Amino acid sequence: MHEQIGTIDHEGKALAYAHLAGEGPTVVFLPGFASDMQGSKALHLRTVCAARGQAMLRLDYSGHGTSGGEFSEGTISRWAGDARAVIDRVVPHGKLILVGSSMGGWIMLLLVRPLASRIAGLLGIAAAPDFTEDLIRPSLTTEAIAHLASNRDIALPNPYGPPTVLTPGLFEDGAKHLVLRSTIDFTGPTRLIHGQCDLEVPWQTSLRIAERIASTDTRVLLIKDGEHRLSRPSDLAAIEDLLLSLTRP
Repeated sequence: MHEQIGTIDHEGKALAYAHLAGEGPTVVFLPGFASDMQGSKALHLRTVCAARGQAMLRLDYSGHGTSGGEFSEGTISRWAGDARAVIDRVVPHGKLILVGSSMGGWIMLLLVRPLASRIAGLLGIAAAPDFTEDLIRPSLTTEAIAHLASNRDIALPNPYGPPTVLTPGLFEDGAKHLVLRSTIDFTGPTRLIHGQCDLEVPWQTSLRIAERIASTDTRVLLIKDGEHRLSRPSDLAAIEDLLLSLTRP
């Protein structure tokens, strides 16, 4: 199957995407914080979609992967806007299945309202909505809180690489776009998968999403020995099964 690799211009930045042609609904993969469309989960689902003749869209937010822009200038709403822009430009018509990994799960839930008429299903993979307020802020030291209050960046340990630099703007913007404080107005099929050994995002977060989302067709799969990345062959197989449950007639 043909995959188109390209960029679109959005707010002066080149946003990278890869669009696999095929039948709908189009699977849209939304990566996590500081991740990109070349991750193991995104590529596995690309292989799955190619084998089934199903369309798929992968993308990089600004400051991520091969997209333009500075990571430090990014915010939750900006990255959600990036995703919306790529979707609108590359796949302007037809039904969509949104797949959100970690922070991508927050982006996924923010896109529910503007794309309501097009969304055929949601799949959250260790979804991390509201993580700036609910996960990071409570863990900050007094010194880090003071840095943010004085408009200075902070650096936090990153188990996967160099320390992660977080800006005051990320927290300020995140606080304006929280999704777990009220009902999530989506009634379509929803699948959530989370590892119970996830040290970055507690598995209870997926239960909170299930409680908040309006859909009665919501399933949560907990992987007892699963970690945050959920990238082992068994994890990928479980994710694949959940995606297929959203696409079967």
